[in-house]
Amino acid sequence: MNDFIVEEDAVISELLKDARTIAVVGASTDQYRDSNMIAHYLINKGYEVFPVNPKYEEVLDRKCYPSVASIGKQIDIVDVFRRSEFLEEVAKDAVSSKARVLWMQLGIENEEAARYAADNGLQVVMNRCIMVEHRRLVR
Repeated sequence: MNDFIVEEDAVISELLKDARTIAVVGASTDQYRDSNMIAHYLINKGYEVFPVNPKYEEVLDRKCYPSVASIGKQIDIVDVFRRSEFLEEVAKDAVSSKARVLWMQLGIENEEAARYAADNGLQVVMNRCIMVEHRRLVR
């Protein structure tokens, strides 16, 4: 993998422990979609979760935002549930909002978006499920 992608368990564990706010990009009102289930899990683990999807007003009883930048609050992790071809747009949104981490969920990879985010100061996790990593690494 590339040297700008975070791979080390110790680093991923620290990212998850230090984070307080998580924007879930591609959030859905469908309770059977991974984005909904994982957002619900993160809420139950004590994170302040901000759903991001311009299609919805509300997801999981929380205001849903059209972009990460529109949240208007420091976001620690931008957790992405969008197809890989939309990742460059999401990376730009994450950078403009001054987020700390761009996290691409399992099955989502985009080298250009990852490099852009890393070049602009974000740590990048790619092709990993935040829920699986949280269960595995955070005690």
